[in-house]
Amino acid sequence: MPMNAEDIVRLIQDGIEGAEVELNDLAGDGDHYEAIVTAEAFRGLPRIKQHQLVYAALGGRMGGELHALKLKTRAP
Repeated sequence: MPMNAEDIVRLIQDGIEGAEVELNDLAGDGDHYEAIVTAEAFRGLPRIKQHQLVYAALGGRMGGELHALKLKTRAP
C-alpha cells in the first residue's frame, strides 16, 4: 500500500530539524513523488549526504511503502 503524502512530509520534518518540504505526486498515483527539501542541516554537505539524511528520516520505507522518490535538496 502506498504511503500517504502527509506521512512522507511528517517523517522528513520530524527527522530533519527545521526542514521545509514540498511534495509533488509525479504520476497522480500516490506512489511516485518528488520531494524538494530545504534544511539548514544540509549546509556544507555534499548532495549524497543530504539525500542520505532524507532517506534516514524515512526510516527504511524506500523501496517498500514508498516506491519512488525523486529528491532535490538544498540549504536555505
